[in-house]
Amino acid sequence: MKDILGKKVVVTVDRKKGTYHPEHKDILYEVNYGYVENVLAGDGEEQDAYILGIDHPVERFEGIVTAIIHRINDNEDKWVVIPVNAVVSDEEILRKTNFQEKFFKIRLIR
Repeated sequence: MKDILGKKVVVTVDRKKGTYHPEHKDILYEVNYGYVENVLAGDGEEQDAYILGIDHPVERFEGIVTAIIHRINDNEDKWVVIPVNAVVSDEEILRKTNFQEKFFKIRLIR
Protein backbone atom coordinates (compact mmCIF):
# COMPACT_ATOMS: atom_id res chain seq x y z
CA MET A 1 0.00 0.00 0.00
CA LYS A 2 2.74 2.49 0.95
CA ASP A 3 4.59 1.86 -2.32
CA ILE A 4 2.31 4.38 -4.08
CA LEU A 5 3.39 7.27 -1.83
CA GLY A 6 5.46 9.81 -3.74
CA LYS A 7 4.39 8.48 -7.14
CA LYS A 8 3.04 10.72 -9.88
CA VAL A 9 -0.52 9.96 -11.01
CA VAL A 10 -3.19 11.53 -13.20
CA VAL A 11 -6.62 11.98 -11.63
CA THR A 12 -9.74 12.26 -13.79
CA VAL A 13 -12.12 14.46 -11.83
CA ASP A 14 -15.74 13.33 -11.82
CA ARG A 15 -16.80 15.38 -8.78
CA LYS A 16 -15.50 18.91 -9.07
CA LYS A 17 -14.99 21.18 -6.11
CA GLY A 18 -18.29 22.91 -5.31
CA THR A 19 -20.56 20.15 -6.63
CA TYR A 20 -22.79 17.77 -4.70
CA HIS A 21 -22.59 13.99 -4.44
CA PRO A 22 -24.85 12.43 -7.09
CA GLU A 23 -26.67 10.18 -4.59
CA HIS A 24 -26.21 12.00 -1.27
CA LYS A 25 -27.30 15.55 -1.98
CA ASP A 26 -26.16 16.77 1.46
CA ILE A 27 -22.49 16.07 0.66
CA LEU A 28 -20.79 19.08 -0.94
CA TYR A 29 -17.37 18.39 -2.44
CA GLU A 30 -15.01 20.85 -0.81
CA VAL A 31 -12.11 19.61 -2.97
CA ASN A 32 -11.83 18.07 -6.42
CA TYR A 33 -12.37 14.31 -6.30
CA GLY A 34 -11.93 11.69 -8.96
CA TYR A 35 -10.21 8.48 -9.93
CA VAL A 36 -6.96 7.12 -11.30
CA GLU A 37 -7.65 5.19 -14.50
CA ASN A 38 -6.53 1.56 -14.76
CA VAL A 39 -5.82 1.20 -11.02
CA LEU A 40 -8.41 -0.92 -9.22
CA ALA A 41 -9.33 -0.24 -5.61
CA GLY A 42 -10.71 -2.63 -3.00
CA ASP A 43 -14.25 -2.13 -4.25
CA GLY A 44 -13.35 -3.32 -7.77
CA GLU A 45 -13.71 0.20 -9.21
CA GLU A 46 -10.94 2.57 -10.25
CA GLN A 47 -8.93 4.11 -7.42
CA ASP A 48 -10.52 7.23 -5.92
CA ALA A 49 -8.45 10.29 -5.06
CA TYR A 50 -8.86 13.63 -3.34
CA ILE A 51 -6.95 16.54 -4.88
CA LEU A 52 -5.58 19.05 -2.39
CA GLY A 53 -3.47 22.14 -2.98
CA ILE A 54 -5.58 23.75 -5.71
CA ASP A 55 -8.61 25.89 -5.02
CA HIS A 56 -10.54 25.81 -8.29
CA PRO A 57 -12.51 23.08 -10.13
CA VAL A 58 -10.50 21.02 -12.63
CA GLU A 59 -11.23 18.15 -15.02
CA ARG A 60 -7.85 16.38 -14.85
CA PHE A 61 -4.93 16.77 -12.52
CA GLU A 62 -1.40 15.38 -12.45
CA GLY A 63 0.22 15.28 -9.05
CA ILE A 64 1.95 13.25 -6.37
CA VAL A 65 0.27 10.80 -3.98
CA THR A 66 1.16 12.28 -0.59
CA ALA A 67 -1.08 10.15 1.66
CA ILE A 68 -3.54 7.29 1.78
CA ILE A 69 -6.76 7.48 3.74
CA HIS A 70 -7.31 3.91 4.89
CA ARG A 71 -10.96 3.28 5.68
CA ILE A 72 -11.00 0.73 8.45
CA ASN A 73 -14.75 0.06 8.14
CA ASP A 74 -14.93 0.07 4.32
CA ASN A 75 -13.38 -1.94 1.50
CA GLU A 76 -11.53 0.87 -0.24
CA ASP A 77 -8.87 3.44 0.49
CA LYS A 78 -8.64 6.99 -0.87
CA TRP A 79 -5.46 8.55 -2.21
CA VAL A 80 -4.57 12.17 -1.49
CA VAL A 81 -2.91 13.83 -4.48
CA ILE A 82 -1.16 17.21 -4.37
CA PRO A 83 0.85 19.34 -6.80
CA VAL A 84 4.50 18.41 -7.27
CA ASN A 85 6.65 20.16 -4.63
CA ALA A 86 3.60 21.07 -2.52
CA VAL A 87 3.33 20.19 1.15
CA VAL A 88 0.19 19.51 3.19
CA SER A 89 -0.01 18.60 6.85
CA ASP A 90 -1.89 15.65 8.29
CA GLU A 91 -4.28 18.13 9.90
CA GLU A 92 -5.02 19.81 6.57
CA ILE A 93 -5.70 16.47 4.89
CA LEU A 94 -8.07 15.39 7.64
CA ARG A 95 -9.85 18.77 7.70
CA LYS A 96 -10.31 19.04 3.93
CA THR A 97 -11.55 15.47 3.47
CA ASN A 98 -13.78 15.41 6.56
CA PHE A 99 -16.89 16.35 4.55
CA GLN A 100 -16.92 12.74 3.33
CA GLU A 101 -14.55 10.83 5.61
CA LYS A 102 -16.51 11.75 8.75
CA PHE A 103 -18.78 8.81 7.93
CA PHE A 104 -15.91 6.30 8.25
CA LYS A 105 -13.33 5.18 10.73
CA ILE A 106 -10.03 6.11 9.05
CA ARG A 107 -6.28 5.99 9.48
CA LEU A 108 -3.99 8.35 7.59
CA ILE A 109 -0.95 6.67 6.05
CA ARG A 110 2.04 8.84 5.10
